[in-house]
Amino acid sequence: MTHPLTPLAREGWPFLALATGLATLATCLWGWGLVSGILWLALLPLLLFFRDSSRAIPTQSGAILSPADGRILKVEKVRDHYANRDALRISVFMSVFSAHTNRSCVDGVVKHVQYFPRLIGKKTHPGHDHTERNAMVIESGGQIVTLVQVAGQMARHVLCHAKVGDTLTRGQRYGLIRFGSRVDVYLPPHAVPLVASGQRVSATTTILATLPKA
Repeated sequence: MTHPLTPLAREGWPFLALATGLATLATCLWGWGLVSGILWLALLPLLLFFRDSSRAIPTQSGAILSPADGRILKVEKVRDHYANRDALRISVFMSVFSAHTNRSCVDGVVKHVQYFPRLIGKKTHPGHDHTERNAMVIESGGQIVTLVQVAGQMARHVLCHAKVGDTLTRGQRYGLIRFGSRVDVYLPPHAVPLVASGQRVSATTTILATLPKA
């Protein structure tokens, strides 16, 4: 979620407050020097992580919008184990320079939300490797779209604010990955992809694919 008076995600406020406090304390104690300079510079990546500006929302019928800023990792046909179906998967990787807020790619109703903690050892779900993740299944116009937030090696927590029964709109903020790593979008197999591996995309403003009417 975003506070109406700031373009920064509220989830980042504690980190920004702590970093600002430490930098201010160092400046008061030792003046402008190496330590205080490093602490002030540390604010820059945090501002990049948690920036959360408003976006123009495409109105094209059947458009599947990007849920995150980043780069396309893969576009491939796979099995969507979260919704038990064949699917087209489009994976969006978020770099350290990407905004890490996640947004709904369609209008729809949340039908299922499941959180998977980071695993050590044996898998407990066929679609779940050892990384922390959260899967959200949305029904949109009679069709199913699954969004999976995946934490990377450097990421520490996946946040999803949506709950079963919630109605989401295109571009609506529903969560955040602190700090990284990707969002997998599972679409019906007949969806038409409009992006390719390596392409840079922007949350909400980039159309990943089009979905013919059911």
